[in-house]
Amino acid sequence: MASSTISGPGSGYDTQAIVKALVGAEKAPKQAQITSLQKDTTIQLSSVGSVKNALETYRAAIAKLNNVAAFNGLAATSSEEKNVKVTLGDGAASGKYVVVVKELATSSKVTSKVVEGGASGSANSSDETQTLTITQAGKSYDVLVPGGATLQEVRESINTQLSAQGISANVLSDANGGRLVIGSNTTGVDTDITLSGDSDLAQGYDKGTPAQNAKYTIDGIEMESTSNNVTSAISGVSLELLAKDKDKPVIVTVASNTGTLKTSVQSFVTAYNALMTSINTQTKVTATGDSSTTTAGALTGDASMRQLVNNLRSELVNSSGSSAMSSLAQMGITTDQKTGLLSLDDKEWDKAVVKGAGDIAKMFTGDTGLVTRMTKATASYVGTTGSLASRVTDLNTKLTDLTTQQADLDRRMESLQTSLTAKYTAMDTLIAQLNASSSSIMTTLNSLNNPKSD
Repeated sequence: MASSTISGPGSGYDTQAIVKALVGAEKAPKQAQITSLQKDTTIQLSSVGSVKNALETYRAAIAKLNNVAAFNGLAATSSEEKNVKVTLGDGAASGKYVVVVKELATSSKVTSKVVEGGASGSANSSDETQTLTITQAGKSYDVLVPGGATLQEVRESINTQLSAQGISANVLSDANGGRLVIGSNTTGVDTDITLSGDSDLAQGYDKGTPAQNAKYTIDGIEMESTSNNVTSAISGVSLELLAKDKDKPVIVTVASNTGTLKTSVQSFVTAYNALMTSINTQTKVTATGDSSTTTAGALTGDASMRQLVNNLRSELVNSSGSSAMSSLAQMGITTDQKTGLLSLDDKEWDKAVVKGAGDIAKMFTGDTGLVTRMTKATASYVGTTGSLASRVTDLNTKLTDLTTQQADLDRRMESLQTSLTAKYTAMDTLIAQLNASSSSIMTTLNSLNNPKSD
């Protein structure tokens, strides 16, 4: 017969195996519970996180569409983009305009007298601190010039203190020396820069060419602007004046562009479908094997997911106003009853655009438009205090608690193993002692029963 490893020399039994089996039997039920809960909680955490990310992506995508420019079905063009660029905003309407740029808006720039030594030349000939006061449009700013300060140091001081006011400085150097040049990004009449104070730099400076307004005509009407970015001359249209050319009129055209409108509507459909696909993935029930059994998603039957889907679908079917175009179905957008995904029928869309592109834009944009209503309907689910974030926090807390339970269980089982090992070791020692005593007694009895013969 093959021999076995004996851990208990007294009893002849493998006491280590016995202890291991007893500890395993004690640990198994609780361990199975913890392991199962950890697995389920981790899967739920991943699923909730996926839906949360998908919802945030959806809201960010439709937020970009919540302006008339995205849905107005208009496009703006300039016949000479090197002279005038054009962009659309809210309130734009179809039209054609002739723009002539006569003068560009300019800013003020002043130059100090020449200082020997260039950028490292002394900007303050005295030992005492001087004050250079820079004034523009009625506002004055004092810059301290310490004794012995260089032009470069004054430049850096101005740029540090006044960059937020749009005032900047630089140093121009040549064979004659250096000059401090102070300019501004503020354009238009009455924005000239002046220098004053007891600083050497304020004495005898060159005031440069006065700042001026942009001068241009729209359809022959003389107009002016303090900036080269003209935002209010034509409703809903912004003009960026880039170069003047009195003899070259620029034709600005705002015309219907159904391609832009369809792109925006399709972007909405795509963003919505991406969100619904994410939700469906986490809540679907999948048939397995011979279809007699099924596997449920981590969030199948979840009340918050049902409510989120109901909120989304409710806004899809709600009327968006009193215009002729008041439902998605009228523009060829339909919902798959099984998946909840949207699809856009090109033929129905083309018919709808002919009837009223403007009505389509109104349906999506504005305070009562679909984008705004969708944003409000999902607001309670997002953000650091939203319901999905709270779910994530709760699930993470649960995982932390399970980790603590696992550590507690391991400690208890370690203590149990130590206790049982001690008991079985003591038992085995006792048996060994009893065996030793028994052997001694038997030896004595045997000697009595077998006396030596004479």
